[in-house]
Amino acid sequence: MSESVSLFEPDYVLPEQFFAAFAGQERLGSERRLMLAVLQDAVECYQKYALSRTPTGRVEFDDARQWIESTDRDWSFSFENICDTLGLNAVYLRRGILKFGSGRRAVKRRAPRIVALAPTPVFSPDAGDLGEAFKQAS
Repeated sequence: MSESVSLFEPDYVLPEQFFAAFAGQERLGSERRLMLAVLQDAVECYQKYALSRTPTGRVEFDDARQWIESTDRDWSFSFENICDTLGLNAVYLRRGILKFGSGRRAVKRRAPRIVALAPTPVFSPDAGDLGEAFKQAS
């Protein structure tokens, strides 16, 4: 086999694909549906605002990051408790989410540089020798 494949390499799944597995399951009680919505909102905020430069976006990202990184179990709607209730591996999910964010934040984005263009000389057919006009323009 010429291609190297690792059995332990994690699969990459889009949030829509991950949360679609829970969609339409009536067996999830209303509390579980609420927990799933809280988890989905945190993941979406984390991904959406990972590169935000606005104060509001930074607050959204930091709130989501702190909630995901927290190992606190005192609150019913903590990341750890929600993962346990939904049957998800909190450590694995957290690692994947944070890996996404660290890769995105490492990319530095700069504003495009605006470069002024030199004015273009206007030539008329009556100008005579175009070769001489090009030499003067350059």
